[in-house]
Amino acid sequence: MNINKILTQIKYEFKKVVVDLEYADDSFECVLEEPKDRSHGDWSTNTAMRIAKTAKINPRVLAKQIIQKIDLEQLAVEKLEIAGPGFINIFLKKDNYYKLINNVIKSGKNYGNSKIGNNKKVLFEYVSANPTGYLHIGHARGGAYGDSLSNIMRKAGYDVHREFYVNDAGNQIDNLAKSLEVRYLEQLGIVKEMPKDGYFGKEIIDLAKKIVLKYQDKYLENGSEFFKEYGLSSLLKNLKQHLKEYRVEFDQWYRERDLFTDNLVDKVISQLRDKNYTYNSEGAEWLKTSQFTDEKDRVIYTSDGRNTYLVPDIAYHQSKFERGYDILIDVFGADHHGYIERLKSSMEMLGHDSSKLEFEILQMVKVYQNGEEVKMSKRSGKAIGLQDLIEEVGVDPIRYFFAARALSSPMELDLDLALRKTNENPVYYAQYAHARICSVLKLANEQGITDTEVEEYRHLNENANQILKLIGNYQQVIEECAIKRIPHKLTNYIQNLASEFHSYYNLEKILSKNELETKEKLQFIKAVKIVLKDALNLIGVKEKDKM
Repeated sequence: MNINKILTQIKYEFKKVVVDLEYADDSFECVLEEPKDRSHGDWSTNTAMRIAKTAKINPRVLAKQIIQKIDLEQLAVEKLEIAGPGFINIFLKKDNYYKLINNVIKSGKNYGNSKIGNNKKVLFEYVSANPTGYLHIGHARGGAYGDSLSNIMRKAGYDVHREFYVNDAGNQIDNLAKSLEVRYLEQLGIVKEMPKDGYFGKEIIDLAKKIVLKYQDKYLENGSEFFKEYGLSSLLKNLKQHLKEYRVEFDQWYRERDLFTDNLVDKVISQLRDKNYTYNSEGAEWLKTSQFTDEKDRVIYTSDGRNTYLVPDIAYHQSKFERGYDILIDVFGADHHGYIERLKSSMEMLGHDSSKLEFEILQMVKVYQNGEEVKMSKRSGKAIGLQDLIEEVGVDPIRYFFAARALSSPMELDLDLALRKTNENPVYYAQYAHARICSVLKLANEQGITDTEVEEYRHLNENANQILKLIGNYQQVIEECAIKRIPHKLTNYIQNLASEFHSYYNLEKILSKNELETKEKLQFIKAVKIVLKDALNLIGVKEKDKM
């Protein structure tokens, strides 16, 4: 059963009927909703109530007229009922749900795949942390969002390319080299003052110790370039490893320095100058971003000739457009919100369609443990980092909790809840549902119950039908998450599916003396297992076979 196709047909038929009855024109759209009370059907529409006033007919009378015109067979609908002031409740044929079981099992992890993305090329940039230290909690949240949404969009039919922008050409890398050199000299007993904007993290000290261990005093003099390259490559390697452990990987690591060595920066600045979008004032060079959507003009070169961060960012986004992507998504921290319009304005200056640029703003995270906010890492004495979270609670809870909250909303991460082995913990609750299914299937195998396809289902009740209705909605949920860029809707779905299954498990005896009933139920829960595993994997959480 393709629930999207069935719902589309129902909406079309209702619209056709009211248009044929001359109660509405072709602009009318039928709206379907899921009733809270299962006895009110699978879906409900307020079509009659919406047009009754214009038609000057009692809504219930109008609802009856509509029902009489609907071809139930054509819609795979079992029956229609009028309820309340004029709602029309829609009951689908249960055979549609049962056909779904074999379809899910046959499709496996491809069940729910959609073509709604139409193979549009998407460039998704997220995390993009400076390679000068460990990843902090904001990077953890952005990484979970970017990876989850990338997975979902691929399943929805988009051609997604994941990219990490390595900031390796600015002042921060020079300061990294200077900081590492100071720590290196300290290891050799030489005291030197740290640069004003230096890096004081423990990771810099650890690198210095490794250098001394391997090279002794070889770089006492003229080692600035060595420290820059050694520090950058080592910290970037650590960053990649930590992200991999977090199940976040990228298709490409785009280097900022390449923008300069490949003359892309010079090229884009020349274009802007040739188009008369720059001017000099107070010794600096400015970009006329206020002519577009920015609130004011922006400096691109300071009075001493140094470029601002905006310059390579313009060149980088120019390269994104030139690589032929249809959609460009950037995940920014809340402190970069003001950067959006200057980037859009600069792209318009260069002749690009800035509407292709999308910005997702990441809000702050507060961490709580034992009822109190935790601000400092036990391991490093600094702000809480990704590695702290992984060591404290593991990857699955972090990925799930971050995926479960809209990126644009501030969130509170409860470490005690993440560690709890009870149904209060949503990730435990979801993984436990999968483990329960695996346990039943394993027991069935041990009892010699053969795993065969069921052609006709006669022993599944309303509780099973409700779960199958959720499974039938899976593709629709994937599409909504992809189109609206909201992976947290998928965790809502996972919780609903897990909750319905736990209720079913507690009420039903799956392995019984009735062989046909047992086989039907085994196939049914196998379908639930496939969808639950796929949904968890999309948000970077591993399913559990036993708990």
